[in-house]
Amino acid sequence: MSGKTLPYKKWLDSSRRNGCWYTVGASIFGGPRAFNDFPKDVCLVGCPFDPGWRWPGWQVIIGIETHAQLKARQKLFSNSLTSSLGEEPNTHVSPFDAAFPGTLPNLNQNCVDIALRTAIALNCNIQPRSSFDRKHYFYSDLPTGYQITQHYAPIALNGYLCIPGRDSPIRIKQIQLEQDTAKSTFNPRTRTSSIDLNRAGAALVEIVTEPDLRSPEEAGAYGSLRCDVNVSVNPIGKPWGTRCEIKNLNSVKFMQAAIIHEIDRQRALLSADDGFVPQETRGFNQDTFETFALRSKEDAPDYRYMPDPNLGFLTITPERIEKTVHTMPELPWETRKRLLEAYKLSEQDVDVLFNLDIGGGAVTYFDRIRGLCSTGALLLMVHELVGRLHTSKLTFADNPISTAQLGELVDLVQNGSITGTSGKLLLRKMLAEPNEETTTERARALSLLVESSSDDETAALCAAAIAALPNEAAAYRKGHENVLNKILGRVMKESRGRADSKRVKECLISQLKEQ
Repeated sequence: MSGKTLPYKKWLDSSRRNGCWYTVGASIFGGPRAFNDFPKDVCLVGCPFDPGWRWPGWQVIIGIETHAQLKARQKLFSNSLTSSLGEEPNTHVSPFDAAFPGTLPNLNQNCVDIALRTAIALNCNIQPRSSFDRKHYFYSDLPTGYQITQHYAPIALNGYLCIPGRDSPIRIKQIQLEQDTAKSTFNPRTRTSSIDLNRAGAALVEIVTEPDLRSPEEAGAYGSLRCDVNVSVNPIGKPWGTRCEIKNLNSVKFMQAAIIHEIDRQRALLSADDGFVPQETRGFNQDTFETFALRSKEDAPDYRYMPDPNLGFLTITPERIEKTVHTMPELPWETRKRLLEAYKLSEQDVDVLFNLDIGGGAVTYFDRIRGLCSTGALLLMVHELVGRLHTSKLTFADNPISTAQLGELVDLVQNGSITGTSGKLLLRKMLAEPNEETTTERARALSLLVESSSDDETAALCAAAIAALPNEAAAYRKGHENVLNKILGRVMKESRGRADSKRVKECLISQLKEQ
């Protein structure tokens, strides 16, 4: 593909067909995944963070605005419940959400508490006094004609976030509370739009970074699910270029692809005769992997920001901050450090646990079982469990095996009550047919417990296996010790996995040396 320019979507589709595409991901908790060679005009997480290898002579400036919905029971300024996906449209709407005349906002303090937790987690300076402002613009999903946000005095300032592979932290400029908009759905057949107000007024925090990112890979490692990205390009040594904002990116993959296309677009404009990049807001086409113009970029005067006269100042006392600090859960990077240091896990094992599910359930599951057995034995079973869940197309949240059952299974393997092979068989059975029985009861019902056979019975099984495999026995006597496993496997098969593998191995070695 050297020397060719292909649309990103076409290259990705071609790569998948040719079997050389890898699904590559990253998070702020884990490192990059393995990937194969790819053209320089395609971005995958795991590339060097220095963009100079792809765009020599150019400097890339990137900032991210992340919109995160708070896990609050009620909306930011009304008593309506926060809706979930799949609920009937317009069933979680108060008069205030629908902008009925005369209705007033009532700040939900639970949303404020969650925003404070976010600010503490991102090492921000919480402001003792913040305020709410109206951001005016007209769109069908905004019933009031304005959005309540915190433009002039946000709740938190000057934080930072550290990401793997980067020497310096990414600076967080500010965190602000704001309302979400309604959801607008366009029907191309009838050429009509439907408005669902369930989401209108839901509590968001907007997390704004400083323009510290220098490549799509850094932006991907920072991570975001729903964000706007600001991109500018300039020749190295020249002043920063004109900033263009790409709106409504909903995955790391699309964010990176949008950044790459925007960098190439701005470079082409700057390399032309006039060398001019207009300031504008752009969208992203997920089919062509290209950005497109939405409108000229609005500045603060265009939105006619004004303090909301119906909301007073939000005052945060030191006592409230201290109380919030004491209720903070263990943060992901703290959990990662604990797993590495206290349990002596490898980076790879920690990545496995973190990437199983976002909610941290896998780490909690591991913590509970860890008190029941050794780390080494547990990891074998955790990896086996993860593999079986993946084969069955189940997520870790669908895991039917309780911590007590898996901990008991690890103990049975570790103390020799069942063999490793039988342990894997039992694990598959527990996944396929979950019930409340103890693991020992299941093993006994399946006749998987190791039998306390006599020395004579073990010796007879070993002698029969040696007689059945004369070539392997001769090879072992000539120094090829690795063939012993084949003879051992024969004995275990004849005993249906219930013989003590350690005793069998000792017996085989003794008999082979005597003959």
